[in-house]
Order: sequence, then C-alpha cells, then structure tokens
Amino acid sequence: MAKWHECKQFPLFELMAEVICLCNEVLDVDLREYLDTHPIDSIDDLREQASICNKCMQCQDLVEGEIYLARVRRQRAAGQF
Repeated sequence: MAKWHECKQFPLFELMAEVICLCNEVLDVDLREYLDTHPIDSIDDLREQASICNKCMQCQDLVEGEIYLARVRRQRAAGQF
C-alpha cells in the first residue's frame, strides 16, 4: 500500500511513500527521517525507544535494512566513512 507524502527536501513535490509496517502504518519516509535523527543501531533499540515496532516480524527485514542505511548515512555525515 502506498500513500502520498509531502517531500521535505523539495517542498513543491509529493512522493509516493510505501508502508513498511502495516500493523503500525509506518511509512518508509517517516522511518528514514526518525532513524536519521536518532542513533538507533538495532530493531530492538527501535522497539524500546520509539515503540514503533510491536514484534509482528512482518517488516523486520525492511526495518533492519533501513537501520543499516541510516547508520551509514550518519557515519558519512560525521566523516567516518
């Protein structure tokens, strides 16, 4: 399922956002934004800190991939990568 989502980087555009977790209706762009601003290193950290994941396990692979990519983005921004 996809939803229209306002692009914050380019305010005149709207993007099709994909739903990552149907149980909690978490959109990919919202998850990326959260992960970019919070030092989350695992899905367990995400469950504890954000209460975004309720352990349904349906989205675990997608969420873990987004966590990894966010960690790489943070490292690049800090000049570590």
